[in-house]
Amino acid sequence: MSTEPAPPAGSTGTPPASPSAEAFVRVQQSDEFAELRRAQRSFAFPLTVAFIAWYLLYVLLSSYAGDFMGTKLFGNINVALVLGLAQFATTFLIAWLYSRHAAAKLDPKATAIKARMEAGA
Repeated sequence: MSTEPAPPAGSTGTPPASPSAEAFVRVQQSDEFAELRRAQRSFAFPLTVAFIAWYLLYVLLSSYAGDFMGTKLFGNINVALVLGLAQFATTFLIAWLYSRHAAAKLDPKATAIKARMEAGA
């Protein structure tokens, strides 16, 4: 009885070829890979900076604007609670946006690079 796992459905059962270190370096220095990095960074860095600024604003308001944060909006719901819950909503929104961006822009480029590397190994 074999202890090796079954190959994924639709595969030939043989693992893809492993590219050499030189192939990785060549790809890393290619314009196509630079474009992939640029597409990832141009999306991730601005959103990261914006979210950190938003989070720090919340912390600073909590520390130095207690009266404002304690302002009741309705019932026992105050500004601090609404902004705190908005932090969670923002986190999920960013994750969803990044997932869409990756599926549309990053994954196709990365898959093409990977396929060429495996084919040329």
